[in-house]
Amino acid sequence: MTPSIPDRFVNITPSDTAPINPLVGLYVGGAGTVVAVGVDGVSASFVCPAGTYLRGRFTLVKATGTTATNIVGLLAH
Repeated sequence: MTPSIPDRFVNITPSDTAPINPLVGLYVGGAGTVVAVGVDGVSASFVCPAGTYLRGRFTLVKATGTTATNIVGLLAH
């Protein structure tokens, strides 16, 4: 399977309740923890240095537990 190449981008405001369109990944501009929920409904915590790309199909970036900043969602058709 060929990995999806992002062609659209959206600034992410972490929220415990507002879902986002499924993403192909996240870019984390400011170091910290990202708590994200995958399309399977399972949440995970990622400790990220600044400039990290997280690959995955995410539907929510939670406010609770997320300390990273400047998070950008990566979307692909």
